[in-house]
Amino acid sequence: MAELILTTFDWVPQMPRGFVRDLRVRWALEEAGLPYRVEGVPFRDRGPEHFLHQPFGQVPWLTDGELSIFESGAILLHLGERSKALMPGDPRGRAEVSQWLFAALNSVEMAVLPWALFLFLGDTSETPGHKLLHDFVQARLRHMDGVLENREWLAGAFSIADILMADVLRLVEHFDGLQTYPACSAYVARATARPAFRKAHADQLAHFAAAD
Repeated sequence: MAELILTTFDWVPQMPRGFVRDLRVRWALEEAGLPYRVEGVPFRDRGPEHFLHQPFGQVPWLTDGELSIFESGAILLHLGERSKALMPGDPRGRAEVSQWLFAALNSVEMAVLPWALFLFLGDTSETPGHKLLHDFVQARLRHMDGVLENREWLAGAFSIADILMADVLRLVEHFDGLQTYPACSAYVARATARPAFRKAHADQLAHFAAAD
């Protein structure tokens, strides 16, 4: 089995720590019990080698032997193929996990991320654009609260879909945005109570703190 290498920034400012997307990959690797090591690339001086692996100059990417895979969703799918702890092996189970993985990225995170960026920057002005973003996020959260009301995890057993969806909803929770969505809030609490998440989160914080 090829060595798994997770590449992330060597340092980031305080604000995004705990939310950089290598956390999703760390979490999956810990859930699956797959051995891996972490390498850092410069946050400020992103060279040609970085863009060769990640064409937008972002992180993370995963090296698996001769494969180099970028985008957290694609990496999670790849790891799901390697471990039944992350995704079932039967076609129906795989399809259910995959659809919720893409829903987390395309239906929920698409709404959450621009809304959260304003809040990260401390911009709380009440403009028509802000109201539009707020209403968009609320609509997505209402749907998700209904989905999660009667289920523990999205696709039966815990899977990569839950890693991604919980990480997206965790960002909303960071800004107290789940107070009126009890099913979403309880879901995030269940997911982040898992030992694999706790280790992944602590490891990411330690990685960036080491470069301070």
